[in-house]
Amino acid sequence: MTATTDFDAVVIGAGNAGLTAATTLQQAGLRTFLVERHNIPGGCATSFRRGRFEFETALHQLSGVGLEGQPYTLRSMFEKLGVADRLEFVREHDLYRAVVPGHYDVTLPADWGGALDALEAAFPGNRARVESFFALVRDVMFGYVSVLRRTPAADIDPVLFRQALRPMKDVLDDHFDHPGIKSVLGMYWSYIGQPPSRLAFHEMALLLYGYFEFKPWHIKGGSQAMSSVLLDAFVMAGGQVRFNTAVEAILTEGRRVVGVRLDDGQQVSTRDVVSNASLPVTYAMLGDDAVPTAVRDDLATRRVGPSAFVLHMGLDASPADLGFTTSTTFINADLDDDRVFASWRSLEPARGICVSSYDVEPIGFAPPGANHVSLLTLQYGDLWEKVPPAEYARTKFAYAQTLLDLAETTMPGIRDAIEEVDVATPLTVARYLGHPGGAIYGYDQDRTESWLFRNSERDTHVTGLHLAGSWAGSGGFQPTLEAGHRVARRLLRAKAA
Repeated sequence: MTATTDFDAVVIGAGNAGLTAATTLQQAGLRTFLVERHNIPGGCATSFRRGRFEFETALHQLSGVGLEGQPYTLRSMFEKLGVADRLEFVREHDLYRAVVPGHYDVTLPADWGGALDALEAAFPGNRARVESFFALVRDVMFGYVSVLRRTPAADIDPVLFRQALRPMKDVLDDHFDHPGIKSVLGMYWSYIGQPPSRLAFHEMALLLYGYFEFKPWHIKGGSQAMSSVLLDAFVMAGGQVRFNTAVEAILTEGRRVVGVRLDDGQQVSTRDVVSNASLPVTYAMLGDDAVPTAVRDDLATRRVGPSAFVLHMGLDASPADLGFTTSTTFINADLDDDRVFASWRSLEPARGICVSSYDVEPIGFAPPGANHVSLLTLQYGDLWEKVPPAEYARTKFAYAQTLLDLAETTMPGIRDAIEEVDVATPLTVARYLGHPGGAIYGYDQDRTESWLFRNSERDTHVTGLHLAGSWAGSGGFQPTLEAGHRVARRLLRAKAA
């Protein structure tokens, strides 16, 4: 065994939360060691090349950026970390195009008034109802902000307590009779991984408010550009990073972190570990005897969330040639969201897809006249774990055809334009991320996972162990990037106390 090396903090995993946590700690003066099992930083926030194309792995729309002169929380965090001026943000002018063939085809502009007009044009006679719904979205958002600011409960608008935890479906039913308009307004539910019947309204309210008020964005050079500048900032501040290396064990004495052991046998001493790995993997690193009973009891009540099935495609045709009018298009087979959700546990033809064109507002990954597109549907990973290895390739490509079939209903000719394609299943995601089931949002983000009921991020029951990322809170890019920064600042405050 090699000699022990001392650090003030060790960060496990160079995903979104790991990168922001490590950079925040190092820039504050803590000697920080970042350990990543892959050979590049980013986790989900990476890209890869095939032929003439570079493919964005996971980022579809980035929230939290805000406009110049009106920065939202994510842009402000990037400014604090000194990387904002090294990122070129690409604004998307529409939230999304929502299509259910035979029922509707509606594009929602990324502003309240434009969306109101579009919905009234598609579903006449609903203007006042939409205005009322949008007002409720804003009220719940403002109530949520009041909670974050620790406003006394008596001074918070009671609408938050009446509406926040209600199912999104019930709130939509309160406002609308037409099933089409309810379907359009709830279409972002796949970004959270729970259908409106199971999704807490406040989750959708935060999502809609963030995108309407501060717009959806992407990054020139993709999410890999963001990961790279964060790593550069960490290294420039004096941080040390090791790739192709896994943490094998988190070492404790009396339920207090004292170090980590790497997969090559090296022991690194530290009093603080920030884990960007999943909760099951993190606590497994402690060893059975060191996992607190409270943690065991908590994890036993939680359900691993969905993973993703994705076609990354390089198309030898421009977006206009194929009928792309927005960067993001949701296509569902019908109006039954619960049926779409149920299909994630089967290999029946895909019933709902998110189609992302990264060249309507180009991010620089496709050559002129071409188009970089992803087709994504969510699926639970245990489904693919049951596919016999001898049947895996056939099953994967047969299922991929069903995504193309659904895409062809709105973008005819997309299949014939394919020049490059790479197909990823939940097993692919699990292999690269190291997450149980390849889960991309951590645990199921239903109402039982609300911040009102669980706080895995704050209380690990092991002194010196800190959790950052989707498995300890909300999934998605903005939440995980900000989680790492938040956890690091909390650790710094504790050290200064």
